[in-house]
Amino acid sequence: MDKGISKTPFGSIDSLKLTFNHIKVWYTSGMGFFTDAYDLFIISAILDVLLQLHDPNFPLNSVTEGLLASSALWAAIIGQLVFGFLGDKIGRKAIYGVEAILMTVGALLSALSPNIYWLIIFRSIMGLGIGGDYPISATIMSEYANVKDRGKLIALVFANQGLGSLAAVSVGIGSVLAFPLDISWRVMAAIGAIPAATVIYLRRKTPETPRYSMLVKGNVQEAKKAAEFLGAKIEEKRAYSKPLSLSEFLSKYWLILIGTAVPWFILDIAFYGTGIYSGAITQLILGKPTSIANLILEQGLPYMVGFFGYFTAVALMDKLGRKIIQLQGFILMTIIYAVVSSFLIVSGTKVVGLTIPAGIGFLIYALSFFFIDFGPNTTTFILPAEAYPTRARTTGHGISAASGKLGAAITTYLFPSLLASMGIKNILLMLSALSLVGAIVTIIAVKETKGKSLEEISKEEVIVQEEQFST
Repeated sequence: MDKGISKTPFGSIDSLKLTFNHIKVWYTSGMGFFTDAYDLFIISAILDVLLQLHDPNFPLNSVTEGLLASSALWAAIIGQLVFGFLGDKIGRKAIYGVEAILMTVGALLSALSPNIYWLIIFRSIMGLGIGGDYPISATIMSEYANVKDRGKLIALVFANQGLGSLAAVSVGIGSVLAFPLDISWRVMAAIGAIPAATVIYLRRKTPETPRYSMLVKGNVQEAKKAAEFLGAKIEEKRAYSKPLSLSEFLSKYWLILIGTAVPWFILDIAFYGTGIYSGAITQLILGKPTSIANLILEQGLPYMVGFFGYFTAVALMDKLGRKIIQLQGFILMTIIYAVVSSFLIVSGTKVVGLTIPAGIGFLIYALSFFFIDFGPNTTTFILPAEAYPTRARTTGHGISAASGKLGAAITTYLFPSLLASMGIKNILLMLSALSLVGAIVTIIAVKETKGKSLEEISKEEVIVQEEQFST
């Protein structure tokens, strides 16, 4: 048995085999990320429809298009920071479900928007919920998981993004084929409320995690009850985690914070920039589609390739480890973006031809989505859920996730202007260089976490009765 498992009060939880209730926690946590990915793709389909509608209530220019595409992301930054702070301050359970309510209400109101300004506001409400979901769901899964399967379980929570993106492609195509355009985009927006709505009740009923109950609240009975939810037992010994001031936290965890926040910032610049505007990029490679349904399909194809990356990460997370998977992902992103840029023939900022067949070029570009998902897109979600002590876990995750969404919001807002001023060739070269920086930061600032208890990873000081263990 790992020494980290035996030295904390949570050895029985850490050494558990996978149980049905682990899967229940996974589903309860994962539906928020289904919604997150659905939203990422569906807004690009909504933009496609609005651009064709020319509705005077929904005018699109470089400013309104950028705001509509990025509004949920800017709001998500606030949600990640606020919910991250509250998750450590008042508990995971106290606020679990609130973010799902915000996602549900925001999606439904978006579908009813009378004009583009209300649509931006309602998507911001949804963004608050999406942001809040990151630190709370990741931490709940992390603190309930056994050591052997923890990486797999947290990765499975995040892999719901793969399912959400495929659902969005299907809903986007189905909506434009089944409804008039002025109705289709509203259907797309409304369906985003369904997955979040299904878990509101389950989230409100999820017990507080054993670690937070005991180490922060000092409630042994609540910790025992939460452990029994998994089929584990905790001895009736009072234990608590040594409090950390802000200065102590920064002094002890500054390098870890760089390792969890900076790669996520870099990753989301690439993922959201090429994701929301994948249609613009795929058109440059494959040519203009013959219908809006074909456009949605074309821009969804890279997500279909990326889908397999999520579950490759799930399968290998506890075998290869987080650091290796993140590093190889960044390295291959560096190579792929540079290669795709090299075969584009440009005149000014416009692509006028390719030096290789379009199908091969598109496949190479789509592979970037595979290695994003079988790489830093998954690992940057897992690492901050493991690297910080119980008293600062949702805060650390919230800061890291907010760093990522900041990169996403900046690139999403600026991408239309960058595409016009720099051209896709130079954008891809920029993404290649940034991915290389992500690989370097991973080497320097990321420590492997597989096979260790949360207390051992974070070097959390757990005081049990009169004994103090600094793992």
